[in-house]
Amino acid sequence: MKVILLDDVKSLGKKGEIVNTSDSYARNVLFAKKLALEATNKNLNDLKLRNKHKEKVEEENLEAAKELAKKLEGLKVEVKIKTGKDGKAFGSVSTKEISAAAKDQLNLDLDKKKMQLDESIKTLGVHEVQVRLHPKVTGILRVQVNAE
Repeated sequence: MKVILLDDVKSLGKKGEIVNTSDSYARNVLFAKKLALEATNKNLNDLKLRNKHKEKVEEENLEAAKELAKKLEGLKVEVKIKTGKDGKAFGSVSTKEISAAAKDQLNLDLDKKKMQLDESIKTLGVHEVQVRLHPKVTGILRVQVNAE
């Protein structure tokens, strides 16, 4: 019997796939636990429509991420850090502080977990921070670190 999986099923397939299985397994396990639907014409058509909608939403998200990446190129965020007499910084600038500064200064919600720092920022000046906006798009945000 052909079924459409509604959820990932170990050793059978992933969500949205059409797979062949025995009639008894389909009725007694997959349908009973609401893990699958019978692959009727109506259900196959619904699956196609769902997939088209999902692709359209993915493409819109990709375009939005590309636009945000272009917008980030020209922007700079200022972060202050305590320094000693010699200009040596106490501590470092974290992605949490950069995210908060972006929210306050640029009114942008950037997730601190999506920011990638090769090493922590411990010096004054301009630093570039990579921000993963989408699995396929990475933007660069300039961070100006000043003394308090």
